[in-house]
Amino acid sequence: MSKRRVLIVTCALLLSNAMGGLDSTIINTALPAIISDLHGIQLMGWIVAVFLLGTAVTTPLWSKLGEYIGNKSAYQIATSLFVIGAFLEGMSPNIYFLIVARTIMGIGNGGMISIPYIIYASLYQDAHKRTQVLGLVTASFSTATIIGPLVGGWIVDTLSWHWVFYINVPIGLLSIIVIQLFFKSPKVNQKHQRVDYLGALLMALGLVSLLVAIEMIGTISIWFVMLLLLVAFGFLTAMLIVEKHAVDPIIPSRLFKNHALVIDFLLFALIWGAFVGFNIYIPMWAQGLLGTTAIIGGATQIPGSLTNFAGSESVASLRLRFKAQTVVAIGILTLIMAFILMTMAGVKAPYWLLLVAGAFEGFGTGLCFNVLQIKVQQDADLQDVPIATSFSFLVRMLSQTFMASILGIILNQALFKGVRQSHGQITLKMMNKLSDAASVHLLPTHLIPQMRVILHQGLHNTMLVSLLILIVAAILLVWDRHQTRNLSVK
Repeated sequence: MSKRRVLIVTCALLLSNAMGGLDSTIINTALPAIISDLHGIQLMGWIVAVFLLGTAVTTPLWSKLGEYIGNKSAYQIATSLFVIGAFLEGMSPNIYFLIVARTIMGIGNGGMISIPYIIYASLYQDAHKRTQVLGLVTASFSTATIIGPLVGGWIVDTLSWHWVFYINVPIGLLSIIVIQLFFKSPKVNQKHQRVDYLGALLMALGLVSLLVAIEMIGTISIWFVMLLLLVAFGFLTAMLIVEKHAVDPIIPSRLFKNHALVIDFLLFALIWGAFVGFNIYIPMWAQGLLGTTAIIGGATQIPGSLTNFAGSESVASLRLRFKAQTVVAIGILTLIMAFILMTMAGVKAPYWLLLVAGAFEGFGTGLCFNVLQIKVQQDADLQDVPIATSFSFLVRMLSQTFMASILGIILNQALFKGVRQSHGQITLKMMNKLSDAASVHLLPTHLIPQMRVILHQGLHNTMLVSLLILIVAAILLVWDRHQTRNLSVK
């Protein structure tokens, strides 16, 4: 391929990253309007969880599919599913249709955002150039996350929430067409080992069963929840057995015999589990408690997007002076500061406090991601670098998926409790309307302060749980540094 073609293909692939960044923030901005229109506050966690689960479960499979049919075709199929899911989401007549459409979009997202990294490796053999391109990837994602809240808020306020999904359709189609015209895919080697479809199926069934069990806590019989947990445990146990005998397992067991790598995975899980709480619930905090419009609520994501890029860019200079563990520690402490601010914030906390907390959150996340991603590749054996990189992505997605579900339960429990204690004055349907500035005027004025206290309690609980998770991550990091120091002394 000529340099011109490589540049055009790179730009087309950057669109996929931009779509991922756009969707990650635009959906959070639109959620209050969506749940108000479709009456789905009790299923809010599902909207986020199914997308992340679809992304996580399919990520290893997309890379395998790329080995068989070529990364070009695999990327186009994945992006097509993303576009179809986005279109169906925009047409959603009810919350259940939206959840199914979001699942389709998540499945496509798994390949759309992971396959480009494989293609970059073949397009840019020189490590320095590839590093520059990955910097552009971060920049495109950060730019999209900055634009997302503004565009999403404007669309919700001016048109309707349906259009926040339609916006992905032309972008996705443009990327698919450009890749078709300009990307010359290498010849596919047909002599690959057999794909571990059984292991992948068992993993998907186990994770879905686990997610459903978590989501149903508090809404169905505890015995049924226990049954679902047993089913999930059975599927995952069967997967482990199958993986031992698979020629090319989806998740090789040797990864978990590497102590440093396991610590990296655990830190990814804890940090990203806490991070998802901020992204989902801060726009709701602004709109539900402060009564802002969707566009102002979405703007709470902008400081984090700016500082995320700053945090990522500062990693190189910090690593010249500090060890990787120290830089991760700085990132975790910065994140802890963000959640301390939010746990201390009251019902009438000023808007600027959300922006300051967002700035801390973004910088900490940017630091941790770049350092841990590089650390995973350094800690893994040379033969396991691709697998470890893919699995770290899987860990992040799963962590966000399950924490989105758990935090949704925590919020729901606070809402249910508040509604019960109101003795019939406040209903869950009324709480749905509170989160959307466009419909809050339909509520009884004298009940709004009480409703905001109920919503604040739920949001405060989600922030507190996220803070505790980050404290656990800090303790794990301190323990790992102590263990590493002892081993070096010996």
